[in-house]
Amino acid sequence: MKILAFLLLAFVFFLALLYRSDIPEEEINEKYSYPESHFVEMDGVNLHVRFLGKGVPVFLIHGSFSSLHTWDKWQQELSPYFMTISVDLPGHGLTGPDPLKRYSVEEYADLILKLAEKLDLPRFHIAGNSMGGAVALHVASSKPEQVLSLNLIDSSGAPRPISRSLDPTASRGGGQAWIFQLMENPILSKLLLRCTPKFLFTMNMREVYGDTERIDSGTVDRYFELMLRKGNRQATLDRLSGSRRSTVDFKKLTMPTLIMWGDKDRWIPVSQALLFEKEIPGSNLIIFEGVGHVPMEEIPTVSVADYLSFLGVEVRKNYLDVPKYVSYVE
Repeated sequence: MKILAFLLLAFVFFLALLYRSDIPEEEINEKYSYPESHFVEMDGVNLHVRFLGKGVPVFLIHGSFSSLHTWDKWQQELSPYFMTISVDLPGHGLTGPDPLKRYSVEEYADLILKLAEKLDLPRFHIAGNSMGGAVALHVASSKPEQVLSLNLIDSSGAPRPISRSLDPTASRGGGQAWIFQLMENPILSKLLLRCTPKFLFTMNMREVYGDTERIDSGTVDRYFELMLRKGNRQATLDRLSGSRRSTVDFKKLTMPTLIMWGDKDRWIPVSQALLFEKEIPGSNLIIFEGVGHVPMEEIPTVSVADYLSFLGVEVRKNYLDVPKYVSYVE
């Protein structure tokens, strides 16, 4: 009994050490807002949006557990040529939770289309990473006439292969990483609502980067603190417990499409990129060697240069060359 009592006390003490209170909205906004940040009221949600640049619009959609900050360097590089619009999806970043718990891919896609309508943007380019790629797929499938081009970066939502495969990861559409399994456990997920250890975020970053030497401590801090934003932890549990079924009509994806993938992606294997390439005729595939799940964070300069080239802006990789500029993709 003494041993059991000691173990119980030790466990309680351990949980006390891991306890993390919510960070108030005002405090987190002050720390992580950009000078270009705006909060746009959308159906009861105060949507955090960052606008940078002028010209033809490009929507940038982040993935699960992430925020619009993942696009920071991309926005800086794209903004001389395009109007970039990054968004904190509900339940993420500075936007915080949706009172109506609208966290499905389809509902996120509908939100992006409503935002485009509110901003009077009838046509736009769209890029998405991971879950954000699935959102971009739904936007392009439901309103193909509005999407100038589609960019899928280590995206979820690939079609399942028809034939059987010896590769156990071939039919996996993402969301199988340990962090998803942890959050879906009914006991551990409730515990994580209050006891959220920072080392889990460090472990997570080491999993999504192909080269762990590229991980910056400030990036880990940002992911961790934005999760602690008031309401985000509960929103994450609500989102993961909801339906993830989604239907995309790939026949409607006739717009120019670029598929970008890290060959060291442990969350969504590169086999999914090949499924996308096969399903979307005329699509272009770029695979980055030694890169993980978030190329726009891990190798921002290289990845955004390829995206700019796809959009018709020829980037000088050798600065002694004379740059050539072409109109954006139609």
